[in-house]
Formats: sequence, structure tokens, C-alpha cells
Amino acid sequence: MSDKELASTGRDGHICLNYIDFLAASCKKRWRFVDAIYGVMPIFGMVTKNSPDLPGAPSERLKALALQIISTQVSDEINIARLITLAEQQHIERFEILLPYPLSEKQLETIREEYVKPLSLEQHDDRLTIAMPALSH
Repeated sequence: MSDKELASTGRDGHICLNYIDFLAASCKKRWRFVDAIYGVMPIFGMVTKNSPDLPGAPSERLKALALQIISTQVSDEINIARLITLAEQQHIERFEILLPYPLSEKQLETIREEYVKPLSLEQHDDRLTIAMPALSH
């Protein structure tokens, strides 16, 4: 799976993650025991392996790290909350996630509860725009 399929970055630095392709990559991934622990256990879910070969740009690191934590073994809401946490760690204030379907209000509320910190979630059909005002300058 190429990086282009997983995410795209526009000229203005706009980041759009393709959640469908992350799930597909997760299904094809050769899991080691430690990967299974990271993907399934909530307490270990955000533990990511730091590697010197991770790309330098925050958007590229986000894509690489997201491959470590996206799991078909947990709900979409938990996966999305994990992506938001990763984006925050990479100092990404705003990004989009292309979803396989629009989320319900209940799912959006679950994401807000999982992430805990204030954030803006705007949904337009199958695109979810995330903005973290706490990071804004």
C-alpha cells in the first residue's frame, strides 16, 4: 500500500488520511505479538515504536505511526481517537479523515469522550475534519 493511498497532503499542507486504506493495510499486516498487544490492548494502544527511519515531516510521521496503531480489532471510534492523539503528538492542528461511511452523532460523541480534550469535529458526507483548538497559535 503506497503512502499516496494512505494519505495525501495538498499544497497548503492540508492532510487527509484515508481510513479505509489504513484498515486494509492493517488486515494485510504480518502481526508480531507486540503488534497485537499495541493494536488490541487499550492501555498499550498509543505505544508506538520510535524508529530513526521515520520520515521527518509531521504528516509523514503521522502516516507511519498510524500504521502501528490502527487495528480492525477495536472500534472505528477508538481508532479515530488514536489518530487524533497521534496528530496532536505530531503538532498537527487540523486534518481530515476519509471514512467508509458518515459517522452517527453517537459515534462522534464517543470520539470526543475517548479523546477527552476539546476539539472540533465537522462531518461532510464521508469526510471528517478534525481541528484541535488547544494547539492553535
